[in-house]
Amino acid sequence: MSSTLRWTAALASGLSLAFAFAPFDLGILAWTSLALLIGAAIGVSPWRGFLYGWAHGMMFFLATLPWIYTVMHVHGGMEPPVAAGVFLLLIAVLSICPGLFAAGVAWCGRRSVARACVAAPFLWVASEMLRRYELGLGFPWNLLGYAGAVHLGLLQLVTVTGIYGLSFVLAASNALVAWVLLTRTRMAWLAGIIVGVVVVSAVLVGDQFVPVEQPDHVAVLVQTNFPQSLTYPADWLDRHAGELDELETMSSDASRRTRGIIVWPECPAPFYWQDPRFTARLARLALTTANDVIAGVVDWKAGPDRRPQPYNTAVMIDPAGHRVFSYDKVELVPFGEFIPWRRLLWFANTIIADVGDFQRGTEYSVGELPGGRFSVFICYEAVIPDEIRRFVKGGARLLINLSNDGWFGHSAALEQHLAQARVRAVENRRWILRATNTGLTVSISPYGRIVAALPPDERAVLFAPYGFRDDITVYTRFGDWLPYLSIAASLWFVIYSTPRAEEEASDEEGERGEEASTTA
Repeated sequence: MSSTLRWTAALASGLSLAFAFAPFDLGILAWTSLALLIGAAIGVSPWRGFLYGWAHGMMFFLATLPWIYTVMHVHGGMEPPVAAGVFLLLIAVLSICPGLFAAGVAWCGRRSVARACVAAPFLWVASEMLRRYELGLGFPWNLLGYAGAVHLGLLQLVTVTGIYGLSFVLAASNALVAWVLLTRTRMAWLAGIIVGVVVVSAVLVGDQFVPVEQPDHVAVLVQTNFPQSLTYPADWLDRHAGELDELETMSSDASRRTRGIIVWPECPAPFYWQDPRFTARLARLALTTANDVIAGVVDWKAGPDRRPQPYNTAVMIDPAGHRVFSYDKVELVPFGEFIPWRRLLWFANTIIADVGDFQRGTEYSVGELPGGRFSVFICYEAVIPDEIRRFVKGGARLLINLSNDGWFGHSAALEQHLAQARVRAVENRRWILRATNTGLTVSISPYGRIVAALPPDERAVLFAPYGFRDDITVYTRFGDWLPYLSIAASLWFVIYSTPRAEEEASDEEGERGEEASTTA
């Protein structure tokens, strides 16, 4: 295979995989797209494989994350060249992980095509786990497994493995396709056909065996629908008193119909806990409805340096008007709530709106509701599997997700974010009530069904069914055991795939031949 053909395959792999995610949702491509990258990486040096994988990543992230540029430019106040530069730097760093995957495939492929294909699923899951912690970013957005999560039956696997199990299955499918196409032996074709029939059958039939959860409570989720702004005037609450009165009335009327808890989204406007005008509204709503009220606020309190610092916080007001629960967001948004690599990117401070850098919370709070214990996680935390399981392991029988996706505008990020939150419900077998500012506000069952939803960009309330569950899944109990196993297996494959001297010399001659052929 010529160098030009390998570059084309790597780029096509990244672009076609992007089409498996929202807004395109051609999930079938996730079962085969990665095979192109595996084929491009086998038969070249690890360094060349890394470059192919990095190119794949650049194409994939460029096509699936353009909303990051919009957030930085439109809502962050960055000039277009600066926003574009930071965006390209971000995806260049994220692309290191698929680059390392392809380098590992290339290294294992020096011994045999079969070994490289067997190693590929482990290498892929290990690279996704690395993305969770890479260079302080912590950005495991659009992992491969989410493209397979649309199949309800297949999705139930995550109760054992977490989302990484779905990534492993899809990566294994791609490795099998690569093995069949590269070897073209009768055994390979037979194995490919058998596995293909099994997978297709499981996908088509599996949904029918997923139980239907019966909820026994109804909550009031309020979609506030405030437009995003970089800054807010000091008298914002006074200027928008009419809209806040409307939200109070909507919440109160809906609560009288269901007697359920009232949930407002992550702070969609200058909702400061220290502002008595706003806290009085929350207390009045709780008192007049005789219900618990949960809302997102900015809470200024002593930070690590003992000076007042802002926290992205969820609070609950009980029917007596008292604050009885709070949770400070632990996982902050890179370039949204904190600046990674601050000394290098000093100009990126402009994307921090109004209050500057937020401080990280340190406790995974669990509160009490009539019927059972609950926890709240905020916005971006929905994409961090291990963080959410901590709440459930700590005793939460219900999960509530507050979010403000208004920063995303009308981009595919809204659907991508919801798709990832949906998997958290199944991993932990918990109902998730998701209240957002502009959408998508939904109720998600423990089996991953969206049982109630509001259209985006609309001020409305959702009567959201839910229930409490006590069972603990394998994933909740043991966490990310599969990616850690994959890291160990990847190291084993790398160590025991070290080529002999004559094989290494042969590979180098082959690569020089490819380059000469391409040049000619």
